[in-house]
Amino acid sequence: METGSNSDSLGKAETLRERGNKLGSMLPKVEPFVPKRDQNHNPRELRSWAKRTGFVSHLSGETGTASSTERFDTSTGFHMERGGRDQRAGGSSPKIEIDPVLGRTRPNRGIEIEMDSGSGSGKGSGQGRITVADGNGFGEKVEERKVGLNGNGTGTGNVNAVENSNGNRNGVPGVTPAVVEQKNEEGKGERDVELGMYPGGEEQGHGRWSGHHPGLKVGLRDKPGFGALIYYGLQHLLSLAGSLIFIPLVMVPAMGGTDKDTATVISTMLLVSGISTILHSYFGTRLPLVQGSSFIYLAPALVIINARDYRNLTEHKFRHILRELQGAIIVGSVFQSILGFSGLMSILLRLINPVVVAPTVAAVGLAFFSYGFPQAGSCVEVSIPLILLVLICTLYLRGISIFGHRLFRIYAVPLSVMITWTYAFFLTAGGAYDYKGCSPDIPSSDILVDGCRKHAYTMKHCRTDVSNAWRAAAWVRIPYPLQWGVPIFHFRTSLIMIIVSLVASVDSVGTYHSASLLVSSKPPTPGVVSRGIALEGFCSMLAGLWGSGTGSTTLTENTHTINITKMASRRAVVFGALFLILFSFVGKVGAILASIPLSLAASILCFMWSLVVAIGLSTLQYTQTASFRNITIVGVSLFLGLSIPAYFQQYQPESSLILPSYFVPYAAASDGPVHTVGEQLDFAINALMSMSMVVTLLVAFVLDNTVPGSRQERGVYIWSHSEDVAIDPSLQADYSLPGKFASLCCWSRCLRA
Repeated sequence: METGSNSDSLGKAETLRERGNKLGSMLPKVEPFVPKRDQNHNPRELRSWAKRTGFVSHLSGETGTASSTERFDTSTGFHMERGGRDQRAGGSSPKIEIDPVLGRTRPNRGIEIEMDSGSGSGKGSGQGRITVADGNGFGEKVEERKVGLNGNGTGTGNVNAVENSNGNRNGVPGVTPAVVEQKNEEGKGERDVELGMYPGGEEQGHGRWSGHHPGLKVGLRDKPGFGALIYYGLQHLLSLAGSLIFIPLVMVPAMGGTDKDTATVISTMLLVSGISTILHSYFGTRLPLVQGSSFIYLAPALVIINARDYRNLTEHKFRHILRELQGAIIVGSVFQSILGFSGLMSILLRLINPVVVAPTVAAVGLAFFSYGFPQAGSCVEVSIPLILLVLICTLYLRGISIFGHRLFRIYAVPLSVMITWTYAFFLTAGGAYDYKGCSPDIPSSDILVDGCRKHAYTMKHCRTDVSNAWRAAAWVRIPYPLQWGVPIFHFRTSLIMIIVSLVASVDSVGTYHSASLLVSSKPPTPGVVSRGIALEGFCSMLAGLWGSGTGSTTLTENTHTINITKMASRRAVVFGALFLILFSFVGKVGAILASIPLSLAASILCFMWSLVVAIGLSTLQYTQTASFRNITIVGVSLFLGLSIPAYFQQYQPESSLILPSYFVPYAAASDGPVHTVGEQLDFAINALMSMSMVVTLLVAFVLDNTVPGSRQERGVYIWSHSEDVAIDPSLQADYSLPGKFASLCCWSRCLRA
């Protein structure tokens, strides 16, 4: 009986199979359904904190159809969701995707598919090619680099990498994930860059050696032609012109220097910036970042310049103050180099995160609100048109393309300065600033004449012919070390620059991370960051020896420049640095730049300082910006960073009449409320507490590292590991030192890539 029942059941099964085959041959062959894709969704793109920072989530507690860790297929560029549903068989429940930022579920978008031209077999051909065939077989475990879908609800294969191996028994061809075309650069690319994500929305695979990152015209390791290198190098530097040349226009007149001294300091600054940029491109982080005199060093320089000891100096005042600055910068640079070479920076990186970087960088720009428009307002007929013009170029005309180049967006600052400078020249030539009985050269006799005293300030700030730098400067002059004399070392100024170098290091860390996401597939390792900080300290030492007046650090505006120029070539930046060195040897170049009217320089600095504030606050995009914890820390840090210095600055000097009103806030170091046993320590503490960036860094650093918060909420910087460099050729090509020099850093583990 049992044998008969078995034979009957087998016969029924064969009959059903024959009927199924006949029915399958009678029905028309149905092609795979290709769903309409959402225009705003790209499977290669994960708009989340994890994608921007490199965080790999380890979520548990999922069903049997999903593993605790999803994998991203680097060969195909797709993040496949497992647990697909078979409509005919009922299938399993859809995969629940958890947003790592918001902590809540996201709707299942499904998987875009396209018809496989070679669908005769159920197996995928080629590495990373996934084929799903309808059948009732079990999933088969394959290597982890392949990502598959279990075709029916009863499959029990490895969900990390499953491929249905049963073939096309029912006549339904296999399907492969759709290849999503990259959107145009102007649309999605710019939007992604502004959000701080990968410009192309895709992750660079290990096998891509070109160094060209999606969304960029020229990649990090690209080698354009000689003409293109010159063009892109000059373009990169012109977009940073406001940061490279305008600081001496503020400092040198405050130190009592002449127009010739201003031209010499500008030439020296160009030389040091060129040398520092080349060294950083080869031996630092190797990112396309221009090094130069940052605004971070401007505030402490003004504090030292306006110290009580130097107010009444009349003879050699400029040289004496500059030698004091040189000594302080050298001591601060030694501290910064030790911080990098010793590996302490790698430890400090754990405590430096976007919630600390954002308010600190923003405070650098906000610190000069008392200087910006009060100086520019001395000649409103020049300053207001310049501010409006640069805003029009950067905001309203940024989308206009001329011969394929967005000239107004890239060259907003130099174009605006040249146009307004020409306009001011015509005002001067037309007699707008001619006053009866007053000399345009502003001799000391004009100050003694009642009729000219009220016009002397306007003539000095508005006229384009008051500078005699062009007549006094030589055609060829090579800046050399110790050209101003032997540096002067004091404890009070050295302590100030040590703390300021720490602020500069925090600023550079944020710039390194933001720039790496724009030009490379992954951020650098802590060793690379330490190497960059150490080299910045060495370059600041060169700036102290040459006497540029400020230290050398990574310019905060680099990320903005890379974003607008779409140029990230290391070689192009090096070519631009060579032009800086060449221009520094031509004395007349510095003389031309020194002839810019002070009101015009102050006006463009208003825009540059505003840009620094915006770039600093944009770092919060890596955090949960809606978090009450984050917004409270940033708000408190910025408010106290402005209010506490205002308290110290209210102790004005007794001889405030000899100081311009815009310099009074920087005179608190000599007359602040702190009084201890030593005057040197009093000066240093009063000076540091009167600087917004120092107070903001202190408050944000303490709050962010003591107030509880998850890594996702804080936006903790995720740096690459040394093991990643060993297995990833692209990382090695991006950050490793040149061949022969790599062995020099083998002795120091903290400096290795």
